[in-house]
Amino acid sequence: MPQKIIPSLWFHGDAEQAVSFYVTLLPDSRVDRIVRAPADTPAGPEGSVLVVEFTLAGQSYLALNGGPEFRFTEAVSFQILTDDQDETNRLWAAITGNGGAESMCGWCKDRWGLSWQITPRRLMELNTGPDRDRARRSMQAMMGMHKIDIATLERAADGN
Repeated sequence: MPQKIIPSLWFHGDAEQAVSFYVTLLPDSRVDRIVRAPADTPAGPEGSVLVVEFTLAGQSYLALNGGPEFRFTEAVSFQILTDDQDETNRLWAAITGNGGAESMCGWCKDRWGLSWQITPRRLMELNTGPDRDRARRSMQAMMGMHKIDIATLERAADGN
């Protein structure tokens, strides 16, 4: 069954470049279709890329070259749940190393300004576990990190 709700991302002329990068990040990702403007639009001339339909980790998205009016804010982000430190490191390096920027607590921005949360599953387990003292220590350790370091979280949760 096709996805009923498809998130749309607004870009200023570089939707195709952004999507080409995004689909390299995760398995089951691809560019599905590129739609060119059938006439001149405020965002570009006839024939320019208007919409890029793509799949990211099995979910459908749309990237629109809509013009300069709207920019990304931290109010919307993509969270990627990672399985281990290697995956966390790879995604962090890909996003921040391609013109992006680091932020706190596993957050970063790509070069187009879209916010991402690179979140190890182990972080979620530690911060929501039944032992509130372990969760508190893990959370406190996370609050001082940029990229999440799972081993450091484990040591903090254990009180070391």
